[in-house]
Amino acid sequence: MALVDWLWILHPVLAVVLIYPLTGIVIRLAMQTRSRRLKTAKPPPTVGRNHSDLGRWLAAAVVGLVIVAFTVVIARHAPLDQFQGGFARAGTLLLVLIGTLLSFGALSIATAPGLRLAFALITWAGVLGLGAQPEVWRLSDDPLSPAFWQFHYWSGVAVVGLMLFSLGARPEILRDLRLRRLHVTANRLAVLVFVAQGVTGTRDLLEIPLSWQKPTIYACNFELRTCPPPAQ
Repeated sequence: MALVDWLWILHPVLAVVLIYPLTGIVIRLAMQTRSRRLKTAKPPPTVGRNHSDLGRWLAAAVVGLVIVAFTVVIARHAPLDQFQGGFARAGTLLLVLIGTLLSFGALSIATAPGLRLAFALITWAGVLGLGAQPEVWRLSDDPLSPAFWQFHYWSGVAVVGLMLFSLGARPEILRDLRLRRLHVTANRLAVLVFVAQGVTGTRDLLEIPLSWQKPTIYACNFELRTCPPPAQ
């Protein structure tokens, strides 16, 4: 495998090694926290804090993972001298990337509710802006199309939004019962999205050839599912 191939699999590797184990731990701690609050079990008193702290790490890891995926896809699509839009567009995208990372960093340390909301929205807007670039392949942008709901991209940016909500509203979730219930509902939805991500991500890996295989694979007709005969 060439270096570019290792860059392509960086996103799924981080998901398998980091995201899904951390997701399982956070879900387990969430169940223990709820059982302690309802007094149906007696887990350790620190379970709530552990759930909150690891939830922050999970949110940061998910945002970082999606940004890594978009950065690799956009940066490796074409050489810099052939990059669509030239140096001006490349510089603009770099500023969007830096701004998104800085906004997420500010979200993790902001205390005022208005600032947390603003930084969460800016971070999500930055992720959506990077994902909207033509280099990022999408099956469909139409929510009425079945392909829209089967694609890895849209479920990925959706789970980023759910993670940013949980992170941005963390102090209010701890104090407000209605927001806590909304948080529980959002996280249940996030679990379903993570499962869908695992399915669609595995499926998409089958469609990404190694760099030296691309000329032959992309000569195939994907609609008719036929390929030209191999050269002698």
